[in-house]
Amino acid sequence: MAVVSGIIRVIEKAARKAGGRLRRDFGEVEHLQASRKGPADFVSKADQRAERIIWDELRAARPGWGFLMEEGGEILGEEGKPRFIIDPLDGTSNFLHGIPHFAVSIAVQEPKLDGSGWGDVTAALVYQPITDESFWAEKSRGAWLHDARLRVSARRHLDESLIATGIPFAGRGDAPEWVKIYAALAPQVAGIRRFGAASLDLAWVAAGRYEGFWESGLSPWDTAAGCLLVREAGGFVSDWRGISKPICDAQVLAGNDALHSRLHKAIATAVKG
Repeated sequence: MAVVSGIIRVIEKAARKAGGRLRRDFGEVEHLQASRKGPADFVSKADQRAERIIWDELRAARPGWGFLMEEGGEILGEEGKPRFIIDPLDGTSNFLHGIPHFAVSIAVQEPKLDGSGWGDVTAALVYQPITDESFWAEKSRGAWLHDARLRVSARRHLDESLIATGIPFAGRGDAPEWVKIYAALAPQVAGIRRFGAASLDLAWVAAGRYEGFWESGLSPWDTAAGCLLVREAGGFVSDWRGISKPICDAQVLAGNDALHSRLHKAIATAVKG
C-alpha cells in the first residue's frame, strides 16, 4: 500500500479538479464537431480554464512556489523554492477531435543547491480524466498507479516489444529524422503506436504497457512528470546521445532496463545515417 505524501495529495487534488472540468468540456466538444466554426476556440478556453484551476489550487497550497505552464508561461517564485511544471491538457488534438485520450500533467522541480538553475524533478503526477487513472511518483519512493506499484515491462527482446512515438506534424518536429528512426526500428519491434499524448506515453512505459517511447521537439511540461515516472518504475530516460537529464524534452528516449540501450543504439545509428 502506497503512503501518499503531502505534495502528491496537493497535486492530485488540483489535477482531479481540473480533470473533472475537462470531462464536462469534453462532452461539449463532441457536440461541436459538426458546427461551422468547429470546436477549436472552445478547446482553447477549456485548456485555459483547466490551467487556471490548477494554478489557483497549487498557489493556495504552496504559496511562494514558482510555475512553468504551457499556457501561462513562467511565473517566478521565491528564491530557493521549487516550481510546478504544468500541462493542463496534454493531447489537445485528441480532445479537439473527440478522442478520449488526454491527460493533466504536473511535476515538481527543485532548484539546484548552488543557485545555478533547476535540478531534479522530485514529484510527478499524470492524471487521465476519462479513465480516472492517476499515475504518480516521488524521487526514491517509486512509481504508482493509485496505490499499486508500477514497474516497467520485463520483456527483453525488441521483436516482442511495443514502442510508442510522436509523429511530426504541421511544422512541428523533424520529419526526415523521424522517418530514419522509424525505418530502423519498425522491422525489429512488435509494433509502433502513436496515441498523441506524450505524458501518457511515458506513464504507460512506467506501467509496462509499452516497452519504449521516443519523440523529439517536446517541451518541459510534456515530459517532466513522465520522465520521473519511468525512472521510478525502474526504466531509463535519455536523449539520442544517451545523456540523462532531469527533464528530457528536445529529445526523449524511454525504455525498460533491458531495451533502452538497444533502442538508443538503433536511434543513434539511424540519425547519423
